[in-house]
Amino acid sequence: MDFFSFLPGFGGLIWTVLAFIVALSIIVAVHEFGHYIVGRWSGIHAEVFSLGFGPVLFSRVDQRGTRWQVAALPFGGFVKFLGDSNAASGKDADALSMLSESEKRHTMHGAPLWARAATVAAGPVFNFILSILIFAGLFMVQGIATDLPYIGTVKDMPGEAQVLQPGDRILAIGGTDTPDFAALGKATEALVPAATVEYRLERDGQQITVQGPFPFPPVVDGVQPRSAAMDAGFEPGDVILAVDGTPVVAFSELRERIGASDGAPVELTVWRAGQTFDVSLTPKRQDIPRNEGGFETRWLIGLTGGLVFVPETRMPGPIEALQLGAEQTWNVVTTSISGLAHMITGAISSCNLTGPLGIAETSGAAASMGLTSFIWFIAMLSTAVGLLNLFPVPVLDGGHLVFHVWEAATGRPPSDRALRVLMATGLTVLLTLMIFALTNDIFCP
Repeated sequence: MDFFSFLPGFGGLIWTVLAFIVALSIIVAVHEFGHYIVGRWSGIHAEVFSLGFGPVLFSRVDQRGTRWQVAALPFGGFVKFLGDSNAASGKDADALSMLSESEKRHTMHGAPLWARAATVAAGPVFNFILSILIFAGLFMVQGIATDLPYIGTVKDMPGEAQVLQPGDRILAIGGTDTPDFAALGKATEALVPAATVEYRLERDGQQITVQGPFPFPPVVDGVQPRSAAMDAGFEPGDVILAVDGTPVVAFSELRERIGASDGAPVELTVWRAGQTFDVSLTPKRQDIPRNEGGFETRWLIGLTGGLVFVPETRMPGPIEALQLGAEQTWNVVTTSISGLAHMITGAISSCNLTGPLGIAETSGAAASMGLTSFIWFIAMLSTAVGLLNLFPVPVLDGGHLVFHVWEAATGRPPSDRALRVLMATGLTVLLTLMIFALTNDIFCP
């Protein structure tokens, strides 16, 4: 087996690795800074702040005595506090024995319980904050659809000139009134796919009726990383004219034909900027979250669609944008937890668990699709990293928080011997999980 055969063809191995390093470095830096700054505020002294592991490439010591360093292996980072024996905050008994009681207050092991718990929790919390801020910023830059169904821009389509125009307000589709976008969505769901549909529009203060394209045509809005469509070179704006020679006029028809393929190769006739060509590709079986919860298994090629036009947008205010960012972050959290639960019970394939190679490939694919896609991916990955670190596994932040809960409940921390055993067990579990995920990256389709 060619070890590099699964890597994307969009920019080569170097581009993939660079994109992965940039994304991971941002997320790790924010995570570790959370530990550092809350620890500092809580009176715990940080001896080392490291971005990366292994040989140190660059370092400097600030006025507080903290050494800031960049190491050669950019696949994580750590903050080593006073009294720690290692990056996982193990206790250095010899070093602690040489400190006075007042000096021990500035160690992770001698600080009050509230200070230690806050410092540990700060890493994942800062990851969630980063995600919320990124999502909010993107909403403020890109805008969100207005409540009323106004047309912003019209997508290019093959055939006759587009009859819909920017600024039109859609009053009805197929004879069904569309007072807002929710009504427009319901009206289009009820339509039978057809080459043209009747639109009642308000244009320049006048109501007109025109025959326009199907509202949800087979136009590519996005191409998912690590998909058959990405491998085949699909681009946003491509229009699917036919599947295996049978014409399609609605995105739902495309989805149904791909689903009915049962994994067999399909041939798509594609229109791109006035040129028509055929593309053959093989759908991949994937587990997709349902809006109402749970998952369903489909054969997919990795294309997303949308309306025949881009809705007119408005700029949300900071408060609304932050609310939308928090909702998006929470959606990533709940979907991830649901997916993990379904994998554990066997309801969906364990191939949904992605390892470092898969994440690297996805980061490179997101970067190749533009800055906005890459920034969105960073926000998604930051949420995933924050969530992973909250799992109650020793070595991870969640495991340390469990120790703190035990201490709060019993009035004493776990014994040093118990901590050593638990940390070793947690490291074994984590390494096993990483190996399993890496195996998925290489062998799962």
